[in-house]
Amino acid sequence: MAMTALETRQLAALNRLVAEIAPLNRFYRPKLAAAEGLGGFSSLEAFRTRMPFTTKEELARDQIAHPPYGSTLTYPRATYTRFHQTSGTGGRPIVWLDDPASWQWVVDNWKVVWQKADAVPGDTAFFAFSFGPFLGFWAAFDSAIQCGLRAIPSGGMSSAERLRFLLAQRPRFLCCTPTYALRLAEVARQESLSLFGSGVQRILVAGEPGGSLPIIRSRIEKAWPGARVIDHHGMTEVGPVSYSVAEHPSHLCLLHESYLCEVVQPGTNTPVPPGSGRGELVLTTLGRAACPLLRYRTGDLVQPVALPHEPPEAFALAGGILGRVDDMVIVRGVNLYPSAVDAAVRAIPGIREYRVEIDNRGTLAQVALFFEAEDPAQDPASALAKHLHAIFQLRFDVQKVPDGTLPAFEMKARRWKILS
Repeated sequence: MAMTALETRQLAALNRLVAEIAPLNRFYRPKLAAAEGLGGFSSLEAFRTRMPFTTKEELARDQIAHPPYGSTLTYPRATYTRFHQTSGTGGRPIVWLDDPASWQWVVDNWKVVWQKADAVPGDTAFFAFSFGPFLGFWAAFDSAIQCGLRAIPSGGMSSAERLRFLLAQRPRFLCCTPTYALRLAEVARQESLSLFGSGVQRILVAGEPGGSLPIIRSRIEKAWPGARVIDHHGMTEVGPVSYSVAEHPSHLCLLHESYLCEVVQPGTNTPVPPGSGRGELVLTTLGRAACPLLRYRTGDLVQPVALPHEPPEAFALAGGILGRVDDMVIVRGVNLYPSAVDAAVRAIPGIREYRVEIDNRGTLAQVALFFEAEDPAQDPASALAKHLHAIFQLRFDVQKVPDGTLPAFEMKARRWKILS
């Protein structure tokens, strides 16, 4: 079958990448040799068939064996100027370095997100985020400046201070996690601050599922009058991968010009074509030659779907990132994904924050959900328990706890605890 125009460009980009890294990259040279790919690949199908997957566990072992940065660096270490580290939510943190050219590739990919969000020079972007070593919004910040936006950092502040700072600046764009967008709205209520006239028209969310879920998106947009939520996802070791658009707010559109994207059944090599179910997202970074990843199993659970007027290989992700493949918990035969539970909880008004505990210490696993109410005088426990049972056909022990019992999250929310 003849390749499409997109596939032709992807293959050319892949072979340029291979030509650059094959002579120098100690991690991938033996893999490419075993796949008969040192001189490039004749087709994308040959690449997918012969090239093995790369896993996060493999990268972690490599960094232990070749400290501190592993053997994935293509060029001499002295040429690398950017340092980032994964958040560690999926195991041992991975350190990732970029040279100026590869970092610019990352930044250029984030520029596409700004463009799709209708950003124009002179706009202001407010980053409600404390910048740490993981990629976070670093690339968004740098790309905002290159796009001519006024980028405002707000680290080192309490939520109330940050909110007052935001209201004084009246930015058009707010960048944060979905959880923190709701947290800021809650703080506004507590501090008797109005978000009407805040200036915020776009809320770019990332870091956790939620922005592509209608219930959570609706709650954020209701809390921030006049604003539209735009979802995005990326990874430290991969870079910016996707964005949502007004025409398809519950889908994530992938940057297919920058990544060779695949979806496979978890634990297997079997492809999952668009419209045929869920699978694990696999990415090849086509332009990050200084620190490449070939067929990287991201661990993200997704549902590929075709978009109208687009070829099948330019698929999108329905519902965004549905969860992590390794985050699924089976309780009495029921598959529970954190993102699905989060959507169910957010459907019930009056829930401020919550935590899920799975207790496997008895004969039958028990699942408990503890929550704080937005109004201490109200107790939506019964309504929440009934809603959860109706969706999952599983009994949750739902309990209201006093204000301040549960942590408030600015970064990635960690709401699940497994007892075994």
